[in-house]
Amino acid sequence: MKTLITLLMRSTKVSFFNKGSAIGLILILSLSSCVPLKFYQVYKVFPDSDIELKSNFLVYEDGNCKVSYNLWSKNGNIGFNYYNKTDNDIYLNLDKSFFIINGLSYQYYQNRTFTSSTSYGLSTNESSLAAKQVTGLNNTGLVQANGQGYSNTTSASSSSGYSVTYAEQNILTIPSKTAKIVAEFSINDMLFRDCDLFKYPTKKNINSIFFTDSNSPIVFSNRISYTLENSSDHIVFENNFYVSEITNYPDSEMFDIENKKYCDQDILKSVFSFYSPDKFYLEYTKGTDTMLH
Repeated sequence: MKTLITLLMRSTKVSFFNKGSAIGLILILSLSSCVPLKFYQVYKVFPDSDIELKSNFLVYEDGNCKVSYNLWSKNGNIGFNYYNKTDNDIYLNLDKSFFIINGLSYQYYQNRTFTSSTSYGLSTNESSLAAKQVTGLNNTGLVQANGQGYSNTTSASSSSGYSVTYAEQNILTIPSKTAKIVAEFSINDMLFRDCDLFKYPTKKNINSIFFTDSNSPIVFSNRISYTLENSSDHIVFENNFYVSEITNYPDSEMFDIENKKYCDQDILKSVFSFYSPDKFYLEYTKGTDTMLH
């Protein structure tokens, strides 16, 4: 909770005299009391010179297509948005397209079969109650009329549905002036350890380590193949990246609190301090581990 209070105090955009902000602050503090101490490892990525940083994307273009990346996610998202700039269809060859990391290649087409199913059911319950009068002699010899009743309950149920099985496509058709998103792999889910990098840093001992393309621990790329309509030629290009910087942060340094308005209502929102399309992150928590690095 102490780190969250520090984070909120850092924010210059929160008005504590605003009723909505105050309520939001109380709610955030109450929910944070049982949260374990969390840390983040942030990776900065350096792309090839033919990839440009535009707005919230890393963008590669040739005469036929535009490919956009936003790596920012947990473990890194190497998926891409493929836009067809031409006036004809483009065929994206997933069986000839690969994610490559540290020399190992992974094909985007994996020859999988998917099943989608839908089902529905119907059940009914029906009960009836009947009664009748029975007249006879009781044990004193007098005439007596008694009521007798019985009930009957029946139930029935039925269910039906259908399933559709379809095979993964090895070729994606991208119509003219449209885009499709291809997402399959993450970049890294293993914590990087180094003697110059504190595993559980405080604000005072946050440190970064830097790499070149020749000594980077993670070098990766997308090798993408496509074919133009009315052509049998495969056009292939490769978008290359390498991790150029790694930094560990405590939870208190990873987020900022912003006060935004929506329909004239003040809303407290937690945002990543280091968000960028050329970065990604890992999450980890501190347990009984006593290792410093």
